[in-house]
Amino acid sequence: MDDDDFALLGLPRRHQIDEAALESAWRDWQSRVHPDRHVGQGDAGRRLAMQWSLRINEAHRRLKDPVQRGAYLCELRGQAVDAERNTAMPADFLMQQMQWREALDDADSVAALDALLAEAATQRHHWLERLQTALDVDGDTAAAAQAVRALMFVQRLRHEASARQAALDAAADLP
Repeated sequence: MDDDDFALLGLPRRHQIDEAALESAWRDWQSRVHPDRHVGQGDAGRRLAMQWSLRINEAHRRLKDPVQRGAYLCELRGQAVDAERNTAMPADFLMQQMQWREALDDADSVAALDALLAEAATQRHHWLERLQTALDVDGDTAAAAQAVRALMFVQRLRHEASARQAALDAAADLP
C-alpha cells in the first residue's frame, strides 16, 4: 500500500498519462479488492480489502485530475506546491488575477461570465501545457509547482464564476 500511485497502478511517473490505462488499472484493482469479494475472509480480511479499495480510489482520484497529478509529482520529486504559503507568481499573472477578480466582481450578466469562463479555460489549457512540459520535458519541478499554483487559482476562479452564473440563471427564472 505504500507504493506511490503511479507504481501502484502500473503507470509511468509522468504528467502525461494514458487515461485508458489509468481507468483499466483502476477497474482491475477494484475488481480484485472490492470488499464484497472478501466476505468469506472474516472481519480482518474485509477490513484489509476496504483499506485497499480506499487506497486504490485515492490513487485513481489523484492521478485522474491533471492539477492534483501535477502537485503529486512535484511532491514525489521533493518540491512542495505549498499554495497556502507560497504565492510567488510572475507579475503578469498577478496582474491577470486582479483583472479577473475585477471582471468577476463587475459581471452582471451570463454573457459576461461566459466570456470570463472562456478566458479562464484558455488559461487553464496554457498552464496545463506548461505543467506537463516542466515535469515531462524539462524536469523543472519549481516551474511545475508554479504552474500548479496558477492552475489552482484558475480553478477557483472558474468555480466562483460558474456559481455566480448559476445564481444569475436562477434569479432570471424567478417570476
